[in-house]
Amino acid sequence: MLEYEKALWEQGCQNVVGIDEVGRGCLFGDVVAAAVILPPGLVLEGINDSKKLSEKKRNELYDVIIEHALYWSVARIDSAEIDRINIKQASRLAMKQAVQTLGADPDHLLVDAETIDLQLPQQAIIKGDATSQSIAAASILAKVTRDRLCKAEWESMYPGYGIAIHKGYATKLHREKLLELGPTPLHRRSFLGNILAQMEQQALF
Repeated sequence: MLEYEKALWEQGCQNVVGIDEVGRGCLFGDVVAAAVILPPGLVLEGINDSKKLSEKKRNELYDVIIEHALYWSVARIDSAEIDRINIKQASRLAMKQAVQTLGADPDHLLVDAETIDLQLPQQAIIKGDATSQSIAAASILAKVTRDRLCKAEWESMYPGYGIAIHKGYATKLHREKLLELGPTPLHRRSFLGNILAQMEQQALF
């Protein structure tokens, strides 16, 4: 998990930033990105792509990452902005904001399968969250942050939708609740084409 980092450390890069986002495929809520700089040479046991870890393990690693990181930051782009600029651009903007709020001058960015609109040396790494410790750490920070929003703030705002359960993804439960209750202000209208069409058909009959 340190192949990319080691090569950069050996070139004299101290502030190697791992960056990832979560929530790109959701129907509801913000897309969340995280950026993290870990100390050169640090090995964090158990770090992996956040999707491959249990919720308990992610929460444990979240605390470990926060404790050991030299710098870290999380940024969010809301559903209205996602609808306005599209999800790809919103994801890139969240990543950019996470880097800009780190409080450090990055030497190099390692990004999960994406490029960021910043004049900084960077690598887009396919499946980076499974091959780079720094990206995996960012993945965990972003995932835990978003899951906590789903289980607390957003669940309490819209208790009938099951957001704590499906986390905003297009599960059967979520689609059923949308058809039953209609979209909330935090749903991404640009993602709801087929579901809204179904609702209109139901209204006709």
